[in-house]
Amino acid sequence: MIKRKLRTILAACLVACVPISGGPSMVNAEEVFVSIGGGDLSGVYFPTGMAIARMINAKRQDYGIRATVEATTGSTFNLNAIMAGYMDFGMSQADKQYHAIKGVAEWAEKGPQVKLRAVFSVYPESVTLVAANDAGINSIGDLNGKRVSLGNPGSSQHRVITNILKAFGIDPETDIQARTVYASEAPDQLQDNLIDAYFFTVGHPNDTVKRGLSGTRKAHIVPILGPVVEKIITDKVYYTRYRIPMQLLYPDLQGPLEDVETLAVLATVSTSEEVPEQVVYVVTKEVFENLDQFRQEHPALVSLTKEGMLEGLHAPLHPGAKKYYQEVGLIK
Repeated sequence: MIKRKLRTILAACLVACVPISGGPSMVNAEEVFVSIGGGDLSGVYFPTGMAIARMINAKRQDYGIRATVEATTGSTFNLNAIMAGYMDFGMSQADKQYHAIKGVAEWAEKGPQVKLRAVFSVYPESVTLVAANDAGINSIGDLNGKRVSLGNPGSSQHRVITNILKAFGIDPETDIQARTVYASEAPDQLQDNLIDAYFFTVGHPNDTVKRGLSGTRKAHIVPILGPVVEKIITDKVYYTRYRIPMQLLYPDLQGPLEDVETLAVLATVSTSEEVPEQVVYVVTKEVFENLDQFRQEHPALVSLTKEGMLEGLHAPLHPGAKKYYQEVGLIK
């Protein structure tokens, strides 16, 4: 008999059922509860998880499945929670999915997470460097000696930024004045002249980025490009080039806005092989067959295509997702 635990979820009048022994928890014979790990409320993970949950809950009477979403610290937390059986689905960066299935980086001691399964990818999370105009930062090389927020220590984003800086020959411990500021607090610190720049790996448009760009202290997004980026993309299969369409995504900002080149990693939805095939099939089917509605849930999702949502996946497909993709001819 599968046990369950109920808890209140921040920012949503929902009840999250956290399965203790793996897979969705049964409240009764007619209804299955599944939990989705989102992310920080300032990012795109949480609203994406909410959009998926709303789609599933709209068909509760048809499928007998009720979905809930939880605010979390992001990729690494979500993947560990899935593997521990505390969550059924979770948002994560493609690089974290890759690291978990290979048993490297954060999972070097635990080894390969062989039960991890992919469902689909969603939007590109671009490495975004917001810098004050008066700090004279127009490239990553200009960060030397500057006060720079690298994000919350211990987070996957913090490690991504640290690795990118090292690839550019910048030692985060000695070459810059590194700060650890939560993304939601970084724009205020930039405007108050407590930092000169901050990194945020996120889907666009994003309010935290917009706040940094629209204050009285003028700021801009710094391009991240050149031979180093090409080498990163070549060496790390989960990275890709990305151009932030500033005029399209941030039309309220002043002045003519040029697109900004950077690199990105896809956001993905993961699950465990322990989650029943029918549950994953339903989640996949509802998102893909209501893709127009899904795109409208957040501007970061607006460019999604069914084919594109099968890119950037480094864990094996869950049989439930694979079954749907084969039925509609997306894969053989």
